[in-house]
Amino acid sequence: MSSDRGSREADFQREILPNLDSVYRFALRLTGSEDAAEDLVQETFLRAWRSFEQFKPGTRAKSWLFTICRNVFLRQVERGKKHGEIVEREAPRTDSGGYGGDVVNPLWADTSRTDPEGSFFGQIVDDEVLGAIDALPEEYRTAVVLSDFEGLSYQEIGDLMGVPVGTVKSRLFRGRRQLQKVLYDYAVEMGYLTSAGEGA
Repeated sequence: MSSDRGSREADFQREILPNLDSVYRFALRLTGSEDAAEDLVQETFLRAWRSFEQFKPGTRAKSWLFTICRNVFLRQVERGKKHGEIVEREAPRTDSGGYGGDVVNPLWADTSRTDPEGSFFGQIVDDEVLGAIDALPEEYRTAVVLSDFEGLSYQEIGDLMGVPVGTVKSRLFRGRRQLQKVLYDYAVEMGYLTSAGEGA
């Protein structure tokens, strides 16, 4: 990678900046707040610029940025705990504001093959899907977002989170299972589906 500043800026704009929307979506799911997500994105890209010489051209910039973003977030959470701060996560809006734009939910795109009622879950309004994701424990939430929204591989997620691929699969399974239960209960409550116990 060229060492002069002009080339460095050009490389950064070409390799890193196109991932801005993806990093914002990830930050929004981590923080649950648009303001906090914007701050987290700014800090992420500032650190990415400062350490850009560590980025290897040809590798996946998105994974590198997600790693920085998550590390910054976890340090902020830990710092908040040390200072006795109470961190409240608010449900983010799902309009087209901010960096992220609309989020398409692919979580249950193929569930109808194995679950007769599975096709319903892909049609639940985004507010319910995103709210359910935001309620997951951080390690499940991160795995689900990176896999089902951002398309990272198990290996990439494992590298990012510092865990083996088997752990990634386990967290995805448990996270998706929790989501399906929450959204199934919501569907029954709203009358979209009939409870399995009814009519027996």
